[in-house]
Amino acid sequence: MSKSSHGLVIALTIAATLGGLLFGYDTAVISGVTSAITHNFVTPRHLTESGANFLSGLAIAIALLGCVIGAAIAGPLSTRIGRKAGLLIAGVLFFVSSLGAGYPEFFWSLFGAVGYHALPAFLFYRVLGGTAIGMASMLAPMYIAEVAPPSTRGMLVTFQQIAIVVGINLVYFVNWLIQAGHSRAYLMSTAWRHMLASAAIPAALLIVCMLIVPETPRFLVLKDRDAEALALLKRLVGADAAKTLQEIKGTLIEHTRPLLSFGALVLVVGVLLSVFQQVVGINAVLYYAPHMFENMGASTNQAYWESATFVGVTMTAFTLGATFTVDRLGRKPLLVAGALIMAVAMIVLGSLFDRHLVSATVEQGAAASGASYLAIAAVVVYIIGFSFSWGPVVWVMLAEIFPNSIRGKAMSIAVAAQWIMNFIVSLTFPMLDGSAYLNRYFNHGFAYWLYGAGAILAALFVVRFVPETKGRSLESIQELWHGELKNARLSGAQIIE
Repeated sequence: MSKSSHGLVIALTIAATLGGLLFGYDTAVISGVTSAITHNFVTPRHLTESGANFLSGLAIAIALLGCVIGAAIAGPLSTRIGRKAGLLIAGVLFFVSSLGAGYPEFFWSLFGAVGYHALPAFLFYRVLGGTAIGMASMLAPMYIAEVAPPSTRGMLVTFQQIAIVVGINLVYFVNWLIQAGHSRAYLMSTAWRHMLASAAIPAALLIVCMLIVPETPRFLVLKDRDAEALALLKRLVGADAAKTLQEIKGTLIEHTRPLLSFGALVLVVGVLLSVFQQVVGINAVLYYAPHMFENMGASTNQAYWESATFVGVTMTAFTLGATFTVDRLGRKPLLVAGALIMAVAMIVLGSLFDRHLVSATVEQGAAASGASYLAIAAVVVYIIGFSFSWGPVVWVMLAEIFPNSIRGKAMSIAVAAQWIMNFIVSLTFPMLDGSAYLNRYFNHGFAYWLYGAGAILAALFVVRFVPETKGRSLESIQELWHGELKNARLSGAQIIE
């Protein structure tokens, strides 16, 4: 590949990863407003403990239902109108939803949506934003995988996860800057609005970029636009353009191939990769990081700072590390190692939440105890484990394992499954963490024990069923599903090929 071709691939990758930036930004921006949502929309309703915990969880997690919708429609849209057009629509939806969620009373106040009565409008905008995120989360890695050469595809698709963690890290600092120097009352009245509305800025960047970039060559071939595809491939891969075009056409002869043409296993593996990425509890940690640090004894401002530094910076650094290892070490070793590290960290974290160890409280304004620092260390280790493995590598696998002729539909289902599980984890965390019964015995630690068990199951799943795709072309990967994988006969010895 020439320098100009490589530069173009990098430029297109960066443009597409703005979809990942939106994903990460929204994931972390909600962490700054969880207490404000409860204060403004739930507490005034004077519900029972269980009812209040459920409504708080729903208000925080409902965007994930939109993500399910977005992921489900992104596949058909990517096939009908293209990867580029789908990302453009996602940017527009997210721009509108960000401003709407920050100021849900705007327009809807005409219909009495003020104060806690604005909750339905807030939920509407969050679902709309979630739809945009669901679309982008599927289309961005698909776009990257379809313009990248096999030798660097793994590295380039990890740019998606880098963009996600950059978005997370960025918004943690944005949230901290908005809240810094202000009282908790300011957070409850004003800061939360600015935090949510700030997401319109990266949305606008995505819109601009998608107006400039070309479509992917594989979509062009899918629509019988071979001349355009060849011209683009010459810019992307140089002298190998004609050969690459023939490989693509060979796997797209049947444009509407049935979903299960390659057997059910490929779909099951993709769906379970998505499910396990959430079962390990990552978004409970990301969404509720400030709340978790407050449980450990930090003040409000300190909790926001610790979220930005301990979670955001660690995630960014180790996701960058994955960029340089995924094409060298392979996908499976990283997934297994990361799952085991997360399992240990979550089990330790759950144990450290014992009431006799973590005794500092927000009301006392005390500094975190020694056990609190150990708990923070466990969180950091957990973030490390996720950031070099299940964070970036799952997106690489989802962009790779599905054959060309079913990729849109299959990836749409897998990503939708990821968002469904994300919703379940995010909805149930405040119910588990806020349960007086569970806290009587586990003091906020029960959920982390569950996530540790999920990480162990994730490692076992990868060893048994997930193929290694390192160094293969997208066209050759589909041949894996005609061999021993079709009979689900993978052995642990295949962990490193």
